[in-house]
Amino acid sequence: MTVVWLAAFVVFLAAEALTVSLTSVWFAGGALAALAVQVLGAGIRLQLAVFVAVSFLLFFLVRPFASRYVQEKKTPTNVDGLIGRSAVVKETVDAQAGTAVLAGETWLARPFEAGKSFSPGTTVIVKGISGAKLLVAAEESK
Repeated sequence: MTVVWLAAFVVFLAAEALTVSLTSVWFAGGALAALAVQVLGAGIRLQLAVFVAVSFLLFFLVRPFASRYVQEKKTPTNVDGLIGRSAVVKETVDAQAGTAVLAGETWLARPFEAGKSFSPGTTVIVKGISGAKLLVAAEESK
């Protein structure tokens, strides 16, 4: 049974290395615990019980803490970095037409909310991007 637990340990670690999803590594811990009880002379039922108990304890108790450190902080790049920035309306922005200047570049712009329009010179906030168009909303008063 030692070979089975060692094989399970290696398979679960390999699966985790391939996916990096913080799922199968906990079962590798359970396999290692089951191997330890097997070496101490426990029977197959106790080995399986230890495997299941340790795996699920690790999964439910340790995973939430570990996932905070493993997951990267998402830094907005390219177009995503424009969302939330201010732009100035160049030509009237309504459902059919309009442009706005953002960071020195002229963009096509449309209102984020249907039925809204913005006159030239109005400062707006970029709420989203649709293709090559800025979706803008009124600047919130501070």
